[in-house]
Amino acid sequence: MSIDKAFALGLSGNEISKKITGTSEVSAGRSVVATGSGAALGAAATGALVVTGFASAPVVVPLAIASGIVGGVASLFDW
Repeated sequence: MSIDKAFALGLSGNEISKKITGTSEVSAGRSVVATGSGAALGAAATGALVVTGFASAPVVVPLAIASGIVGGVASLFDW
């Protein structure tokens, strides 16, 4: 897992949540969307959506979780 990738994907998830919800205001709903978007981007970046298997789990899970956390935290701040 690369920390810089987790931050980039998480911040991208935050931007996606702004587009989906149509607002940049802090809300629980937007935080949920940002967290889910960040986690989905993290999983997609590692190829987990295309190739599933036990060998990829040690890389996929931490990156998806970290990206989701960064997206969720970024959605709590309006920058």
